[in-house]
Amino acid sequence: MEERIQNLPQARVIRLAEEVEYETGKVVRKPLTRNPCALITLLALDAGEGLDPHAVPGDALAHVLDGEAEIAVGGTVHWVTAGHAILIPANVSHSVRALTPVKMLLTVIKEHAQTQPAAGKTV
Repeated sequence: MEERIQNLPQARVIRLAEEVEYETGKVVRKPLTRNPCALITLLALDAGEGLDPHAVPGDALAHVLDGEAEIAVGGTVHWVTAGHAILIPANVSHSVRALTPVKMLLTVIKEHAQTQPAAGKTV
């Protein structure tokens, strides 16, 4: 059976923040899953690094595991620290700036592609 979540040990208790390492002057991404319905990624951003404004076609939950970041959502800047999270609505512009080295778990849930019902059937 294909693993739906990859790059993590299975059936073992882990600390997510220890599963991705900081690199000086970089944003490090460790993908855990990517499919048509979901994207889960661990991120490590060095202090001062960030993600430029962008939008994604799904609701995004950014859960800060370590450090402090400014996360701008639709023009409003939020201060997010370890243990806190922010829900970013689908298709809303957002950006991230690490105030300190910061690690986060990003989960994006996209709308599932609907299949067309068979002729004569209603949904």
